[in-house]
Amino acid sequence: MSVLQLRSERAKLNDELQALAKLEAGGETLSTEQLAQFTALESQINALTDKISRAEIAERAAAAAAVPVTESAQGIAGPPAGRVEGPYAPKPVAGAKMAQMVRLLAAAQGNQQQAAQMASQGGYPTDVAMALSTVTPGAGGVLVPENFATEVIEALRPKSVVRRMGAVSLPLNNGNLTLPRVIGNTSVGYVGTETDIPTTGMAFADLKLSAKKAAAIVPISNDLLAFSGVNPRVDQQVANDLTVSMGLSEDLHFIRADGSGVLPKGLRYWAPVGNVVAQPASTNLADLDLFLGGLMLRLETANVDLAACGWLMAPRTIRWLQSLRDGNGNKAYPEIDQGLLKGYPFALTTQIPTNLGANSNESEIYFVNFADCYIGEVENLVISFSQEASYKDGEGNWVSAFQRDQTLVRVIAKHDFGPRHVESVAVGTGITWGAGM
Repeated sequence: MSVLQLRSERAKLNDELQALAKLEAGGETLSTEQLAQFTALESQINALTDKISRAEIAERAAAAAAVPVTESAQGIAGPPAGRVEGPYAPKPVAGAKMAQMVRLLAAAQGNQQQAAQMASQGGYPTDVAMALSTVTPGAGGVLVPENFATEVIEALRPKSVVRRMGAVSLPLNNGNLTLPRVIGNTSVGYVGTETDIPTTGMAFADLKLSAKKAAAIVPISNDLLAFSGVNPRVDQQVANDLTVSMGLSEDLHFIRADGSGVLPKGLRYWAPVGNVVAQPASTNLADLDLFLGGLMLRLETANVDLAACGWLMAPRTIRWLQSLRDGNGNKAYPEIDQGLLKGYPFALTTQIPTNLGANSNESEIYFVNFADCYIGEVENLVISFSQEASYKDGEGNWVSAFQRDQTLVRVIAKHDFGPRHVESVAVGTGITWGAGM
């Protein structure tokens, strides 16, 4: 019996045991037969746990002892075909193990035991083979091991502008996290002789993060996924495809989702009303500079630490600002060439729309203390595969994966987003700069 079957059997027994425990917790007295059943279930679960532990040890030992098929004539295992070792070996690819896992599972049509065998025979890293031997099903797909999921999150950071700008990642234990925050500080003043000292206190609130399910479908060419051994370039491409899609999905929601229904609330809707400022009617340099400074002032007057602040905007916005000239023909903001705007770094994303407003030509610009923004995430990912399903492309057209010779990789993550202090977010709206570019 495989590890998966043993785990499945243990889960069924646990369900029966929990049902009995629930009866007793609800005030019902268990009968003699039910008590005997409870004891028997407990014994069976413990025995299965020991059996699973031994089976996992055996699988890890088998994976570690696997001999690559590229064995030399003398019986000494050499590096797999196509792999370069030593000082000229390629640098590890961010997210490579996840990409290798995806390739192997896709090639094995989702059969993880077959994928594990292919990993052992194909010269893949030992931990990839072991992971494929021990992963468990979940949500219709396969649960990615936590260390692989962490690797993906690290690879995701350069792809997601919110993460790249310094948002803090925290684990969501049991899918929830509560962070206390101060919304009113104590005050200290001077008093006269024999005058009562006034009382003062602090007001508190909570930032509550609860897991929201985010899913991205990534179409990948079957030629790219073909089982052809370890290939860093292919792994890089697969990892890029996965993380780019996940990063775009995250930015779309962390920046502009309204928090309704199953959605997290993004920066646009976390910003307090007083921190949402409309673009000035005039576009002369003085008014423009005053507007940008006004966004910064909102955070300064709230005593926000500006050390970790930065800007988010659509690409057309920064290109328009970059083209501005003063009365002498000099660049108004020369620091843009160094990645700064008014002394603070900026990041560009197409997930900030440029078709807002009555005339469908408006955008937004954000000034945020990213060190005060938290991404609570369940440190597990689920991946699923299909070569027959269809999906909508970026223009809303239905595409057949079968007809395109593609495999659809669906990645499911669970996370939530929010700033610990809403005063850390300022938004400029109605931005038409660069609309005619």
